[in-house]
Amino acid sequence: MGVGILTTYTQIANIAGIQGLLVYVLAGALPIVLFSFFGPIIRRRCPDGFVLTEWCNRRYGPIAALCLSASTVFTLYLFMVSELTAIGDAISTLTGIDATPCMVVECIVTTIYTSIGGFGVSFTTDTIQALFVLVITIIGIIGYATEIDINMDIKRKTYHELMGSNKLGWMVFYILNVAILTNDAFMSGFWLRTFAAKTDKDLYIATGIGSFVTAVICMLVGLPGIIAVWTGDLVISDDNGANAFFILVADMHKWIIGVILIFSVMLSTCTFDSLQSAVTSTISNDVFRNKFPMIYSRVLVAIIMVPALVVAIECSANVLQIYFIADLLSSAVIPIMFLGLSKHFYFLRGLDVIVGALASLLGVFVFGCIYYGDAKDGGLLLLIWNGVYDPNDWGAFGAFVVAPVGSIIFGFMCAGIRISILYIISRQKGTEFHALDKPTTAAFGVISKEEGIYEAETIGDTTNGLIGAEFVSIQNPTSRSDNDDYDEEEEGEDHSSIAKSVEENISVREILREFKWSDMLHLLV
Repeated sequence: MGVGILTTYTQIANIAGIQGLLVYVLAGALPIVLFSFFGPIIRRRCPDGFVLTEWCNRRYGPIAALCLSASTVFTLYLFMVSELTAIGDAISTLTGIDATPCMVVECIVTTIYTSIGGFGVSFTTDTIQALFVLVITIIGIIGYATEIDINMDIKRKTYHELMGSNKLGWMVFYILNVAILTNDAFMSGFWLRTFAAKTDKDLYIATGIGSFVTAVICMLVGLPGIIAVWTGDLVISDDNGANAFFILVADMHKWIIGVILIFSVMLSTCTFDSLQSAVTSTISNDVFRNKFPMIYSRVLVAIIMVPALVVAIECSANVLQIYFIADLLSSAVIPIMFLGLSKHFYFLRGLDVIVGALASLLGVFVFGCIYYGDAKDGGLLLLIWNGVYDPNDWGAFGAFVVAPVGSIIFGFMCAGIRISILYIISRQKGTEFHALDKPTTAAFGVISKEEGIYEAETIGDTTNGLIGAEFVSIQNPTSRSDNDDYDEEEEGEDHSSIAKSVEENISVREILREFKWSDMLHLLV
């Protein structure tokens, strides 16, 4: 959580009212819980990994993994831009001064101490980051309760529009759920914590707590978008709606302004160094497989930081719009990629994922050209240039439909063409056709019984908890040759049982039963 949460949630509340805010809060919190569902599956497909890229590398190959890494770095770059933009807006709103020197200092300071202290410093700041959020929330509540005067006339006039249902609220219901659900899969920090969980039960509890706390805090920090309208400081869909929290704080006592400003800068610093560390680890591990000196990775991060700072200063981009650019990319990549978790789509390969993602983004451009009637506007739709705030503009909605659906359709089309070409080549050359052979590796969900039991004991579950995994017995060739009494009939029975176990998979009902609903309900109640 960076300063961005103090701007994005207020903006959506100022535009779409309480319905839009509730949708954004739930869309931001519920995907955290889904890590407790997908996490165990991916941990068992890649037991010695620690980020999604590891599984992608084993399931789809190094090229697809590099594309995922590039998408992750680009997303983190956009988040760096958005965080700098958010803290710049906060400083200028609260103090009235130019925030550029402060943004430059933050970049330099975080680069220096992360270069010296490494990831340990970033982990430490992550630990105290929650404290900063808590302080800002508590002081903000105190200030709002004692310093804010509601204009009842304005409240009565705008109450229905802000507190009722509206078309824009239903539009963002779909957009935000697709956007955040897929984009969270790009966040290496979430996967690091998912793989680090000792047991699946611990993961359920942790994600439940995280989701609940996130929802409460984001709801509280988003309400100023509505309150600022009722005080007369803003109007509905105000251009300064993103700064509603700080606009209201700016009229409070100086000690409140000082505390909010100090802790906002500290919160932004903690978030920014985490983004820098995430980019460093992604470049070092995913791109260079840890064979690249860490100092060079940090130099690359410093180089990346320069254009991020320039964009944040010069473009004055909307923070929520920056998030949506990253979200559109993730919505084109993740759907087709995550189909590889199912045993039914074992035939998908890295080429299919790459083509599906790129073709879906091209599909967004084509849709934009048709919808707006102009190629320029079609290209700008890839940047969500018009935002998602106009209930009469279905461009962004269409983009977030075309991207995920198109990635799956084009991915399957690529798979069909690829398999057909391989079949034709095999017929012409008279060779065996293997394109539809089912792989027998853990990344595809096929695990030996011995390995599966070992994994379950290590993670803390029984073998029944191996969600979506197939078990096959792996014979030891040396032991077979040394056993003179080996019975051919027993071998036939062995293979029969193996084939049966390969075909039997845990059903959806068993998956839901294995999911610890009782723990989650107990936690939230």
